[in-house]
Amino acid sequence: MTSPADPGLQAERTSLAWRRTALSVAVGSLVGLRILPPQLGPLGYAVSALGLVWSLDLALTARRRYRDGSRVLRARDAMDGRAVVAPTLARTAGAAAVVALAALAFVVVVAGT
Repeated sequence: MTSPADPGLQAERTSLAWRRTALSVAVGSLVGLRILPPQLGPLGYAVSALGLVWSLDLALTARRRYRDGSRVLRARDAMDGRAVVAPTLARTAGAAAVVALAALAFVVVVAGT
């Protein structure tokens, strides 16, 4: 079996992609902080705050997974990543559901006016 030219690049590209995603969520949340409160009141603030917390979670999870992946590549050991994936997936799905419900509420409020 041949080894890749540089085994660390794949983990780094994945980490950078997750960081871009976290930054996009943070920017979207800040835009929402400016747009949503006049339409939704306190719910707009809550959704924006949740988005900012979610972006922080994404950034920290990406950092931890990059660190763990690099450690595995250096040690050439197999590591069970399922313990990390399940809570992250649950948090991401929950945050996405709340944002989707807030978007639905926003559409209903705007359509009603």
